[in-house]
Amino acid sequence: MVLPPVDAVDPIIMNRRRDLLSDLRNTSGGLDQVLEKTVLMGVAFHHAGLTTEERDLVAAAYDEGVLKVMVATCSLAAGINLPARRVILHGARMGSDLVGPSMLRQMRGRAGRKGKDEIGETHLCCQKSDLESVAELMEAEIPSVESCLVPGKRGMKRALLEVIATKLAISSDAIDDYVKKTLLYHTIDQEELRSMVEMTLKDLLENKLVEQTQSSSYEATRLGQAVVASSLAPEDGLFVHKELRKSLEAFVLDGEMHVLYTFTPVQAMQGNTNRQIFRKEVDMLDENNLRVLGFVGLKPLLINKMAHGGSMKESTPEEIEIARVYKRFYTALQLRDLCNEMPVHVVARKYDLPRGTIQNLAQTCHGFAAGMIKFCEKMDWGALAAVLDHFSDRLKAGAKSDLLALAEITFIKSRTARIFWDNGYKTVGAITGADSKELIPILLLAQPRKLRLASDDEEKYHAKFLAKAAKIVESASRIWERQIQQEIYEEE
Repeated sequence: MVLPPVDAVDPIIMNRRRDLLSDLRNTSGGLDQVLEKTVLMGVAFHHAGLTTEERDLVAAAYDEGVLKVMVATCSLAAGINLPARRVILHGARMGSDLVGPSMLRQMRGRAGRKGKDEIGETHLCCQKSDLESVAELMEAEIPSVESCLVPGKRGMKRALLEVIATKLAISSDAIDDYVKKTLLYHTIDQEELRSMVEMTLKDLLENKLVEQTQSSSYEATRLGQAVVASSLAPEDGLFVHKELRKSLEAFVLDGEMHVLYTFTPVQAMQGNTNRQIFRKEVDMLDENNLRVLGFVGLKPLLINKMAHGGSMKESTPEEIEIARVYKRFYTALQLRDLCNEMPVHVVARKYDLPRGTIQNLAQTCHGFAAGMIKFCEKMDWGALAAVLDHFSDRLKAGAKSDLLALAEITFIKSRTARIFWDNGYKTVGAITGADSKELIPILLLAQPRKLRLASDDEEKYHAKFLAKAAKIVESASRIWERQIQQEIYEEE
């Protein structure tokens, strides 16, 4: 069935699609140019490259019947409740490999849902050469649930370190009793499990994450406690410890790159490194930030070599760790731009990455930064913890120091805060005394693109901005009142 032309669509549905466009324009990244063309036709797409706000708006509109066709990646199969009357799978591969039986069942399961449709259909389109494999896949049994403690998932090391650090199990007998309560105990050979536990404990001892007392019980070292407190995997904790030890020897305080590198999540290096962009950004660093390169172990000569087609070996653990430092610094450059009030969509375009990837970095770095501060406190590195803690507020606000007070207000973050500042609203008190209507032109200035709307749409759009401005004034008033009460309390 071909989608009906726009003029044949129910006026109520069409108005809701226009509202959806308005809401998408109002997100931090602005309205995607493709969605701007397709939403009115009832078509949208959904994948991990969209920002959280965009995904939520598109998913809600599809669930409510405002959108009729959703083009999606396999991300739609996991954890998203979006039933459909008909699911069409364009192939059964992710990259060059066939999807597993569980993934296929998840995607097929979107077709038809009680309370939504009486029936559901799934159509799988594939190459003729894949026909036999796909037929077998459709009949395949769902694999059994597997414990996350199996050797390939490296979960046992984290689990044993946690129970020892929290003193839940510190003796060999207590550890054996703990292991007997896991799924792994009931799914693998007992001798294999015993050997696995012994090897894990040996590894924790060798890496100085735990130590044995005179009574032969186990105790977490200061490093082990720091790894657990910062919620890191042991392997990541050892990497971070090595990096922070280098920072203690020489930390560059007259620049921001060293702090930002420290706050960059070790698992956030997503997507490919654009070597041309990497070299360009490194060439633009000032003298202070260039010193950071040397302290963390980066060589500008190698970055230049890679930009000209050279490669970096990653065949040994040492080479993998070196490559990890380069990738982390590249991600730190993205974090630097976010902290310097560059909008998510601009950073994404600059580094040729999906907006969702950049937004995910902005969100995950907050928790990682808190973990790094905890790590330093547990290691008794008070001075380094204080330096990191001082910068963490900028990380949350995505703005420079002069905007931190404004960034506490609802809806005012990063670029929006700077526009308020530039237009004379430099304090929370100034916004508290403002009329909501006065703030609408400022909020319009904060939009990524200049809008051209029909008169009806413009009226609705301004109404939404008025409601947003009212919430900003309300939030500023609460903060202002709290600050005054705090001042009165301190005077008493």
